[in-house]
Amino acid sequence: MSTSFIEQSPVLQSVLPVIEASRNVRTNADEIRRVASWMAYEEFTLPGDMFPVDLGRDPDHLLDVIMLSSSLDFAFTDFATSVKFEVDHGGTRWSDSEAMFACLHRALQAGLPITSGAWQARVVRTDLEELFRGSIEMPMLDERVMILNEIGRTLEARYGGRWANWARGCERALYADGNGLLERLVADFPRFRDESVYDGETVRIAKLAQLSLWSLHATWAHLGESGLRDLPRMTAFADYIVPVGLRLMGITEYAPDLEDRINRGVLIPRDSHDEIEIRAHTLYATALLAEACNERRAADRQLVIPQIDYRFWKAFHTTHWPHHLTRTVMY
Repeated sequence: MSTSFIEQSPVLQSVLPVIEASRNVRTNADEIRRVASWMAYEEFTLPGDMFPVDLGRDPDHLLDVIMLSSSLDFAFTDFATSVKFEVDHGGTRWSDSEAMFACLHRALQAGLPITSGAWQARVVRTDLEELFRGSIEMPMLDERVMILNEIGRTLEARYGGRWANWARGCERALYADGNGLLERLVADFPRFRDESVYDGETVRIAKLAQLSLWSLHATWAHLGESGLRDLPRMTAFADYIVPVGLRLMGITEYAPDLEDRINRGVLIPRDSHDEIEIRAHTLYATALLAEACNERRAADRQLVIPQIDYRFWKAFHTTHWPHHLTRTVMY
């Protein structure tokens, strides 16, 4: 019998105590089986290209852009109005994280050295106000300045100012006795240490860390290079959007009070039981759904969890259905 996703993943192992003790969120196994009965037969592929715009084929440049984008990939909805950040670029209106990426592409086209550690270490708020000109002010700009400054200083001091240099010192795996990309990312860059404490237990979520490595894997595949050798150990990316899709399909269920607060736009505090439960069940439910789909798919059509994640994110990331709001730099 093949090893389950949960058995393979340290992240999934860390959320199990939350699943067992949850107060306000639950995963519905019957609904997972129901959804898998039809979703298993959809087409799933590894993304051929993670970018909504053309950035060329220089692997080092693409890696630098991916890691810059991942560092900033959080909070695109105004906390007071629930309005999403959008931008017009290249004849298209982009929303959410794709709007952020469009802004980065606009800056690269203008010749700004935004991928360099030197630029990031010295960026100030007015720089980001100009960089992220869009439909509303990008939420949490001050936090984005602090993140870039911290990352830029580390890149300058240790890696010649480039993420590509950092990656060359890691093995192309999530876990490799401390030298895997995921292990090194959370060790070398505190910005990516996405952890919470639930009833005294540390819960590791690693949303942006894993998402950045999924993007790298897909990009390497697109370039014909070898990707992550332990991709089945990767989880979903616990954000605002995937929980909406899971909830609308009936896979996850919320207590009435939590549902009401989300629908009214009441902030769900970072590291609260509710927030941790929403994220933990996102990881758990998508893992179970991926396994249920794989039971119905041929051996040469087996899925990894990020493909299930993308299926939900792509379908729901512009939905008007309310998602939970948490003021955090982790998603």
